[in-house]
Amino acid sequence: MPIEPGATYVFDLGYLAFDWWAKLDKAGCRLVSRLKSVTPLTVVEDRDLPQDSSLLYDRVGFLRQLQKASRKNPFQDPMREIGVALESGKVPRVTTNDLDSPAQEIADLYKRRWAIELFFRWVKQTLKIKHFLGRSENAVRIQIAVALIAYLLIRIAKDANNIVASPLSLARLIRANIMHKRSVHQLLKPPHNTPTKSNQLQLNFD
Repeated sequence: MPIEPGATYVFDLGYLAFDWWAKLDKAGCRLVSRLKSVTPLTVVEDRDLPQDSSLLYDRVGFLRQLQKASRKNPFQDPMREIGVALESGKVPRVTTNDLDSPAQEIADLYKRRWAIELFFRWVKQTLKIKHFLGRSENAVRIQIAVALIAYLLIRIAKDANNIVASPLSLARLIRANIMHKRSVHQLLKPPHNTPTKSNQLQLNFD
């Protein structure tokens, strides 16, 4: 994916690569990412936060000059680190090359990315989409929409009948009875055996 000059890139630890950060910075891009807990930052300035701020700190520093195998770090510009407290209790080290914007603006950018991460986790765990059947945008949209509709229908059926404790249990019941014409509130009951008519032809294999 080509770098778009002047764009804002928000990403997580999977894209922690100082050479790529240097390319983004050189192209005039604003980057917002995370630092690993073991990544040192030599702090040269501690900035004051507003009194009503929920942030933990705002400081400016420099990353290490050498990487593994004694390679020179291509990113030598100052970086800013902001302490953000998430609802989960985690405190990520949010970093950016934007030294001028308010700290809360940088934190909000990262929180928006985190919300997207939570959505993908929900798609995998709740909608049970482990992989996409198609790669086009339309195919992805249709698969998510179908899974979401099915999930909502199961939730509505579960709340209306209250026969099982969780939507997952109801989904398993529906899957086991998908080829049977039975009402939802009867899924836990044994199937009703239709009485055989006396004048119906029967085969006896005894």
